[in-house]
Amino acid sequence: MFKLSKKVEYGLIAVKHMAMVGLDSPCSAKEISDKYKIPYDLLSKILQKLKKENILTSMQGTRGGYLLSQKPDKLSLATIFNAIEGSSYILDCGQHDDPESCSIYETCILSSPLKKIQKQINSYFNSTKLSEIV
Repeated sequence: MFKLSKKVEYGLIAVKHMAMVGLDSPCSAKEISDKYKIPYDLLSKILQKLKKENILTSMQGTRGGYLLSQKPDKLSLATIFNAIEGSSYILDCGQHDDPESCSIYETCILSSPLKKIQKQINSYFNSTKLSEIV
């Protein structure tokens, strides 16, 4: 039913790896790519997105790489997911409350119960910290 994209999966692997090696040990995209058999080019793009959203910082040089910019107990899974893919919803109607944006809005019997489930999913990922999966 609910499935994370490969981009989110790879990003989560990368940040979990960084959390496990510690906040003071930079990790290169190549190192993570090789260790977990993740396509290097895709991982590089994901890490750049995480850097742009201030989840990661980068260090240049031969001993450079990426570092978490926050402690794992301060970083929610939702923050990581949203930085990579943006907000996702079970149904398209989860993104709006405008009846004009959906041709079956008035007769839809899924919208209300699935919006409740979506709120629970959002709450779970917002409250679950990276440290809980390390």
